[in-house]
Amino acid sequence: MAESQALALVNSWPVDTVAVTVVNKAGVLARTGPETALPWASVTKPLTALTVLAAVDDGLVSLDDPAGPPGSTVRHLLAHASGLNMSDDQVMGKPGQRRIYSNRGFEVLADHVADRAEGSFADLMIDLVLDQLDMPDTVLEGSAASKVTGPVGDLATLARELLNPTIAPALTREASQVAFPGLSGVLPGYGRQDPNDWGLGFEVRADKSPHWTGANNSPATFGHFGQTGTFLWVDPVAGLACACLTDRAFGDWAIPLWPALSDAVLAEFAQRP
Repeated sequence: MAESQALALVNSWPVDTVAVTVVNKAGVLARTGPETALPWASVTKPLTALTVLAAVDDGLVSLDDPAGPPGSTVRHLLAHASGLNMSDDQVMGKPGQRRIYSNRGFEVLADHVADRAEGSFADLMIDLVLDQLDMPDTVLEGSAASKVTGPVGDLATLARELLNPTIAPALTREASQVAFPGLSGVLPGYGRQDPNDWGLGFEVRADKSPHWTGANNSPATFGHFGQTGTFLWVDPVAGLACACLTDRAFGDWAIPLWPALSDAVLAEFAQRP
């Protein structure tokens, strides 16, 4: 595999460890960095969402199941529209009124699905997703909102799956579209966005500014970033996905560097056969 000029940009990043992989539907286009298992932080959420969607597809739960605060459903929890606070059970608003980013919502969601499956959510993730996609080095130990650890190769496998879904494909495609359109809210690290568009477990780029993806990523781009300096984006228009893990917490260092990398990846690989 030829060296990628785009991925060479990470050699100057102020991090000790960085690993990036770019994929299209056919497979890996470029990679750099070690296959070291690192914390995914909130990039856990797309994997949790895919597990929930697979459970819905199997009939274990429904997107319209009541879950969370009164009036909230599985769909609301996936879309950060349940009204739950960031990290506790305080209800900040009625379901469907605001986009309130909530780690606690994903924990409540995972507990609901695990109860219906009569098992643990971590085991369900293994059965429905990790084993199906051959992601043997990825593990969930703790919160379904933020406690997955795994190597970039496994994250890239998830990225490729989201680009061309095989697990609950209709539901996964639906999940990449905006749910509860028009809701405003705060995008962590980037401030208030109006609207603050999300799908079912995936942030949708839309026309957000500022943003952690590139200026040339399409509005249809979806994915997530994490506070451990991680991100995953899928651009269905460009036919590309990019997975990145680092060992430095998200901060001011990432704000110019992540979009620059994303735009370089798009320039080098978009719609490449």
